[in-house]
Amino acid sequence: MKKSLGNTGELFPQSVFIIASYGEDDTPNAMNAAWAGECTRHEICFNIGDHKTTENIVKRGAFTVAPADAANVVTADYFGIATGKRVNKAEKSGLTFTRSEHVDAPVIEEYPLTMECKVSEIDGDEHGARIVGKIVNVLVDENILDANGKVDFGKFKPLVYDASHMTYRVVGEEVGGAWNIGKPLV
Repeated sequence: MKKSLGNTGELFPQSVFIIASYGEDDTPNAMNAAWAGECTRHEICFNIGDHKTTENIVKRGAFTVAPADAANVVTADYFGIATGKRVNKAEKSGLTFTRSEHVDAPVIEEYPLTMECKVSEIDGDEHGARIVGKIVNVLVDENILDANGKVDFGKFKPLVYDASHMTYRVVGEEVGGAWNIGKPLV
């Protein structure tokens, strides 16, 4: 028997993305966003409200996205709790923000994977927008790569947000080969 839960979405997982940008005065900022994802293999899309990050991205036209990992769960949560309109989150986090070589946005060195993006579409303004960014480069720590040079999610341990329980969970366990395990049914 099924039970109705109303109109709140229950899609899972939601990646925990740390979106970094620069303010007008070049101060780095980062926010935690779960309403985001890859909309193609070469684009990131997310919806964010009235945040310092929204203002920064609209004005600068660039951002970086670092999927949060288990090793950085404390700072990832902090980036979702604090507001860049009142505090310098980069300074308070104690993390290392460096300038991207490819876009006008910071890279957080402690996060093992970063996608450097240029804005290709904005639906909205600095008070809230759906933003699409073209991935122009991906930086990855070699220690999360497998023998073939691909990201090993077992080593990476990226976080996902469980909205139903307001918790972070870890991705990593493999349960079957995509485009293969279902072949017996074809």
